[in-house]
Amino acid sequence: MAEVLYVAEGGKQERYALLYAQIQAVLRGEEDAVARMANVAAMIHATFGFLWTGFYRVVGEELVLGPFQGPLACMRIGYGRGVCGTAWKEAKSLVVPDVEQFPGHIACSSLSRSEIVVPWRRDGAVVGVLDVDSEALETFDEVDQEWLEKIVAIL
Repeated sequence: MAEVLYVAEGGKQERYALLYAQIQAVLRGEEDAVARMANVAAMIHATFGFLWTGFYRVVGEELVLGPFQGPLACMRIGYGRGVCGTAWKEAKSLVVPDVEQFPGHIACSSLSRSEIVVPWRRDGAVVGVLDVDSEALETFDEVDQEWLEKIVAIL
């Protein structure tokens, strides 16, 4: 496996571009979904230092906590509930500049102020979501959405 060098400098685009290439190298040849999610969450978290970075997997009518980095998390989220459940239901990425303004937000951590959730699809169906939380308001934008969607697509 190639050595992974986390990027602490440069603009957001440059950091994501290098991270994406590193993730491609790390995932090459690994078929296990949990192992893949675990390393992707760790790499995103280490590169950007977000509050919480992780995955929820679709299990029946709920999202169930998967590999993550950060503080304690909600273990189960219902379909259409909160930001994660809504992203699953709508099958689209959601960028939330202020979680307090999102109707039905589930406060897994009182430290979370902004959030981005990206659906993970397999054979056209949503099988999970990537959830990233920040302690700051308005952390995420279209650059994060573009790159996180690319990253989730290679899972």
